[in-house]
Amino acid sequence: MTIFLLILQVLLALHTVIGAGWKVFNSTQSVPTLNAIPNGVWMGLVPFELICAACLVLPAFMPSLGFLVPLAAIGIAAEMLLFSGVHLFSGAADNGPLLYWLGVAAVCTVIALGNWFAVPR
Repeated sequence: MTIFLLILQVLLALHTVIGAGWKVFNSTQSVPTLNAIPNGVWMGLVPFELICAACLVLPAFMPSLGFLVPLAAIGIAAEMLLFSGVHLFSGAADNGPLLYWLGVAAVCTVIALGNWFAVPR
């Protein structure tokens, strides 16, 4: 179980770093339903995502920081749920992005719960 969670953490960290890079080079207009998010908040998500990605992998090198993993996963899940909520309130007909964000939030939930209950500390 620990190896499975570590693989998920690394994949989520890579996903999050790529997402942070994407935000730097793409505005909210790339996903029209996210236009409600101000540009300052959009750019503020970049350091948040990079910090969360670091918190997902740091415990592999410093086990004493293992408590950061569920916190980072919850933070990323909250961001995905924020995007989902903005998308729902926009009234968009295309639910592809919504399903993607909810899928990422589900992976975050598995990581957080797995690290709280399945990983020995």
